[in-house]
Amino acid sequence: MPPLPRPPSSRQGVTCPYCFAVVSAQRIPYRCRGQAGRRSGCAPVLDKELAEYTGSTAGASLPPVFEAPGGRARAECPACRQITGSRVCPECHNPLPSAYCDSPGRIVALVGAKNAGKSTYIAVLLHELMNRVGTELDASLVACDDRTIERYKRDFARPLLEEKRLLPTTASAATSPREPLVYLLTRTLPPRTRFSRPRSESICLVLFDTAGEDLRSREVRDLHLRYLEAADAVIFLVDPLELPAARPAVAGALPEAAGEDPDSEPINIIARVTEALRTRHDAKPGERLRTPVAVALTKIDVLRPGMLRQSALHRSRAGSGVLDLDDREAVNEQVRSLLHEWQAGQLDTFLGQQYADYALFGLSALGGIPEGGRVGAGGVRPYRTEDPLLWLLHRFGMLAGARPQGS
Repeated sequence: MPPLPRPPSSRQGVTCPYCFAVVSAQRIPYRCRGQAGRRSGCAPVLDKELAEYTGSTAGASLPPVFEAPGGRARAECPACRQITGSRVCPECHNPLPSAYCDSPGRIVALVGAKNAGKSTYIAVLLHELMNRVGTELDASLVACDDRTIERYKRDFARPLLEEKRLLPTTASAATSPREPLVYLLTRTLPPRTRFSRPRSESICLVLFDTAGEDLRSREVRDLHLRYLEAADAVIFLVDPLELPAARPAVAGALPEAAGEDPDSEPINIIARVTEALRTRHDAKPGERLRTPVAVALTKIDVLRPGMLRQSALHRSRAGSGVLDLDDREAVNEQVRSLLHEWQAGQLDTFLGQQYADYALFGLSALGGIPEGGRVGAGGVRPYRTEDPLLWLLHRFGMLAGARPQGS
């Protein structure tokens, strides 16, 4: 699996990870620092653009936004002469971190059907990136706004990781509008030459906990899921129980089986997202999309007992700070074999027809079977949750690949 060139973006400029407006880096406005203590500055005013985005005036009284030419990291407020480095989207006035403005940020979309475990995956993936995986990669994960910090603690980390309660099924965005979780992952990379300095690159993770039914309706999708069309990469989560031929392999392992819902079938959801991506990229018939796509089977812990001991999915990933290409290829072929064994080979065929760059994964966010609406007795024991993101970092040139076995 040789590394591919950095996937190109069809847009020019910086894409807001909140409203997905595209703006030239030279035209990003600034927000005044305002008053603080004895420091003089502009008084807070109602930010109508931000209030319209959030749907509330609460928290929308802030120092004013102003324009300044040049696209520099800092600018002087024309009213109070304070120097500020706070840049905002010109359309929705949400904050745009400096690292995101100054480096080619990438938006990663997360998609899955109702029972795929998206909320649980988000909670565990972010926790791993903030801790074990972040340390391994010499990377930092920082929330881009206070709303993201509060929502992650309230809706994800506290109930699942602290109270050990399973997260509820996501309500439709049509009845319960939600904001994305927006994080900036910044990784320190080694210098390119012996005479250069270490450098850093950033990727913007925009994670929506989307309900399966939101992908049925074109109207709801266009209104609430515009991030699909703005995505530089996509992670699809697939519940094995939505593959009918796979259910005998996990019979009795889970408390209930998935229902017969055509709209929850992985092939249908992936086809809808593919349509949105093809529209965005103006893809010609027969032309394969260059957007990297990771397709991951969730709840792999309940499938592993039935696999051969030499299966790649019985091995844990070595935390070496690089992408093990031998391991990546072995897992990819193991999951492909499972799909064909479970009569879901058309999923693999469709991906090959539509995407020039896709990979298959197997993971488990919990690492064990839940009991009575709570995490199992062993606690949260994630297994390979970070694999899809590591592969994408490799595709974006932010993570080196290696073959430890010398193959």
